[in-house]
Amino acid sequence: MGPKVSIIIPFYNCSFVDQAIQSALSQTYKNIEIILVDDGSTLFTEKITPFKGKIGYLRKENGGTATALNYGISAATGEYIAWLSSDDYFLPEKISKQMSFMLKHNAEASFTNYDYIDENNQVLIPWCGWRFSNQKEFYNAYLQYNVVNGCTVIIKKDIFKKLGFFNPIYRYTHDYEMWFRLLVNGYKMYYLDENLTKFRTHKDSGTNKHQAEMKKEMAIIESHYRPILAEYIKHLS
Repeated sequence: MGPKVSIIIPFYNCSFVDQAIQSALSQTYKNIEIILVDDGSTLFTEKITPFKGKIGYLRKENGGTATALNYGISAATGEYIAWLSSDDYFLPEKISKQMSFMLKHNAEASFTNYDYIDENNQVLIPWCGWRFSNQKEFYNAYLQYNVVNGCTVIIKKDIFKKLGFFNPIYRYTHDYEMWFRLLVNGYKMYYLDENLTKFRTHKDSGTNKHQAEMKKEMAIIESHYRPILAEYIKHLS
């Protein structure tokens, strides 16, 4: 049995939450715990009820995804953390394949590719993410765009103890800032060229509803971190 992995599912009024939970429960990797953090939901809470004896359940006042993730991470007992949005889902072999890859490469953080799906689980864009053959390609791509889908990431919990948790100031782009923080502090994010997560688009998704706010936050993050990362990459060459 491998190291324990805690799957954190932040939930706020999402109709797809049951699919997310079921995908976490269906993992072939057995040393896991599942922690659902109810971020003050008022809708679709009945979809959680059938699973409450099988998962950890935490409820808090609404504060945004970053606060829900941080609450879950603080409560997690796993050595590694995986984040699953309540409108996305994992393939059954997601944790098993990624943990095998990470242990082989002694990786503290990794991410994978993913499919872009619709409300009916139909694939709109297969292998939607960028693909990389080496670390330098990844660094250079990250200077242009957020090429890491947060729900494909597995990360050692110790990293949060050293670098801090997700910053709730960035309500919609807290993951973008976190991966920058990792990279400029010398942590490698390893890319596994596997397609293990289904990332959903729908009318109520944060990505669709909050584009203007996301762009403002990204501009602040990029203006701060891009020069630092560019300088860091120079010293790697």
